[in-house]
Amino acid sequence: MSTTRLTSGSRSIAGRVAIVSGAGSGIGRATAHLFADEGALVAVVDRNGEGVAQVVGEISDVHGADCVKGWTVDVTDNAALDALPDAVAEAFGGIDILINNAGVVVNADMTTTADVFDEAWDATLAVNITSYARLTRAALPYLMKSDGGRIVCTASTEGLGATGGIPAYNASKHAVIGLVRSLAVELGRHGITANAVCPGPIVTGMTSNIADEHKEIFAKRRVPVRRYGQPEEIAHGMLNLVLPASSYMNGVILPVDGGMTSRHT
Repeated sequence: MSTTRLTSGSRSIAGRVAIVSGAGSGIGRATAHLFADEGALVAVVDRNGEGVAQVVGEISDVHGADCVKGWTVDVTDNAALDALPDAVAEAFGGIDILINNAGVVVNADMTTTADVFDEAWDATLAVNITSYARLTRAALPYLMKSDGGRIVCTASTEGLGATGGIPAYNASKHAVIGLVRSLAVELGRHGITANAVCPGPIVTGMTSNIADEHKEIFAKRRVPVRRYGQPEEIAHGMLNLVLPASSYMNGVILPVDGGMTSRHT
């Protein structure tokens, strides 16, 4: 898609078909809602069937049942993941936007026993990076048919640095950034852009085990805006990257972290 003049249409995703993985909660849920609010047709994908049903119901109540459908898919199930784009395209007529957002974090540092480490490593990479590559590959024939395909992957500020104790998670998020850059170079000639969002500390289920007082202390010490972010704030970052007008934003690694990565210490 060539955008030489910004118009209201170039700033709209109305009628675009978007797959959002990990959409049963957190950032994925917020993204599915925001895209539906903006007029997109949304495929809600998550391994948690109850979460899928809830998000589909919430969106249907506001925008009607025609704009949203749900798929309960474990992204580590290769056959199910490979079949997903065909099912979405059959339901909605194509695919224009792919949001790779499924994610897990498993605490297992380098001193854990080999079996515990191996299990954590394999489980984390299977969801956080392998599923992104596999789903992108499966959706690619449809994205190539789109008038300006968009791919956005959820990385993390852990992909720009590291926190001790979660080597698998850190490695997976660095890998997401590498994948996005590779996709940007490879697919740009097809009119497809690939970008990543790097959330900082966000209020989601993944951080629910951290006491509020500890979140407050961390935010005041490390985050210039002095708070944790909300899933909706990450969703807005994703929206900016999938707009038709964002056709020259390709290979962007976008921190949405309240300025945390801009600090020296």
